[in-house]
Amino acid sequence: FCTTAWAKAADTAPWRYAGPSGPENWGELKSEYGLCKSGKEQSPIDIQNAMKYPFEPVSFSYHPNKVSVLNNGHTIQVSAPDSGSVSLPTGAFSLVQIHFHAPAEEKIEGRTYPLGAHLVHRNDAGELAIVALMFEEGAHNTALEPIFAAMPRKAGGRATLGSANIADLLPVNHNAYAFMGSLTKPPCTEGVRWNVLTTAVQLSPAQLEAFRAIYPMNARPVQPLNSRSVVVGH
Repeated sequence: FCTTAWAKAADTAPWRYAGPSGPENWGELKSEYGLCKSGKEQSPIDIQNAMKYPFEPVSFSYHPNKVSVLNNGHTIQVSAPDSGSVSLPTGAFSLVQIHFHAPAEEKIEGRTYPLGAHLVHRNDAGELAIVALMFEEGAHNTALEPIFAAMPRKAGGRATLGSANIADLLPVNHNAYAFMGSLTKPPCTEGVRWNVLTTAVQLSPAQLEAFRAIYPMNARPVQPLNSRSVVVGH
């Protein structure tokens, strides 16, 4: 089901980021969305008091490839099949797509970032691993430029970029907070391996406003940590 949920070009299910079909009611909209209400390992979270642990930073093996930029009605999504993979302690996960949230869904020690990117990966068993990247306002982001220039304003719109290297979006430091969580949209499927990069990258105020002009707010509120632990490499 995870595969299907991420592969659909546009999700026509009746959920939104505000109003009667907003996050607080996702679990009531459809029986398949029950985990949005009852799940105990839901994402996003406010990352607090992470335990230091001697594990390696996330290892990225991305390469340039043709990608498509889609407005799926909930976010801007960059489909990037055959663009590389990440290596985690549990094995290799292939990059499937990237999408953006304003503001970033994860918080770090209570801090909210104006934009976040989720880099979604899947392994041969169909398990998901998501790497989250925080953006803060500052310098113009040249790696983001072609993606944001291609953003379709209307839901269902799609554009193709001849070549993009997703690695260019990443900070030099690949250290990350790691924890188990869920998809941050319905059906809120759990069992997702999360790695939130500790180092943010910058984008210009104009770039941030370009995204907000399409999606002013598309973030799920933070969820209870419950009994989970969060570890960070050192």
